[in-house]
Amino acid sequence: MITTFPPLVERMKIEQFVAQSEGQWRSMRSGHSLAFQQFEDVLSEITIQAITGIHPDITKLLQSSFSETDISSTKVVAPFKMEWSAESDWEPDDPSEVSQGSCLILPIPDDEISGTLLRSVGYAESESAKSHYRFLNDGTFVLTTKYEQSIAEERIWFASENVRCRSSILRTSAGSGILQTSFASEVRRIQAP
Repeated sequence: MITTFPPLVERMKIEQFVAQSEGQWRSMRSGHSLAFQQFEDVLSEITIQAITGIHPDITKLLQSSFSETDISSTKVVAPFKMEWSAESDWEPDDPSEVSQGSCLILPIPDDEISGTLLRSVGYAESESAKSHYRFLNDGTFVLTTKYEQSIAEERIWFASENVRCRSSILRTSAGSGILQTSFASEVRRIQAP
């Protein structure tokens, strides 16, 4: 009996990941806060836009938040900006309140499959964040961020060209307890010709 294996998929690189992520996305996220024993449903509009050329915000982010790391802007690969607008069913004061924001994201590869990601605003805490990223063999993007109060792990993968999935786990800063989990499905908005 001859065993055949499917062909190996070429590993995703950060430039390819950013290019595939560009555009406008409609996101539906369900979150479970274990700390508050609460479920949350969030509908979001997300825009991801690559930054080309020399951009003063890149230098500003490198100098202001991460000067101790002494990172040159020439090491940044495929920088992009992300903007979002979200409606949650768990807004205690005003259920119709819309949260929105934007952040600049700077990937700095260590090699073809891993590196550092600098963000002007983090995922779990609204402060600048330095994260570690890596790609798994199946193309899944894994991002780990250590904040003062917590550790966030996000996973993003493409189900198809215009559908991607995102999951996250938020742990205590010691890593021993899980505070929150979430899953999102995101569909790219296609512009009519």
